[in-house]
Amino acid sequence: MSDPICPLCHRPIPPDVPQSQHHLIPRLKGGKGGPTILLHDICHREIHATLSEADLARSYNTAEALRSHPRLARFIAWVRKRPPGFGSKIPGRRRMR
Repeated sequence: MSDPICPLCHRPIPPDVPQSQHHLIPRLKGGKGGPTILLHDICHREIHATLSEADLARSYNTAEALRSHPRLARFIAWVRKRPPGFGSKIPGRRRMR
């Protein structure tokens, strides 16, 4: 069986790599029990470092919409050059406001 593919960066997600379920509509904005997607942990952290819960619920509630955000598009271009098991060594969140 092949590894699942991250819908953000389109790299395989090996079983030994941290992964996260991302609620397409944040739970606090009515998405509890709603659709989720499996992402690399580094991709999931970048989404939440870039966008607020309100922005996610209002405008970025699909994988396609997430990939279209300018900062996430730059991140995706950068992370696609890394191996599937790549994870950030920098702890904590980065939020651009």
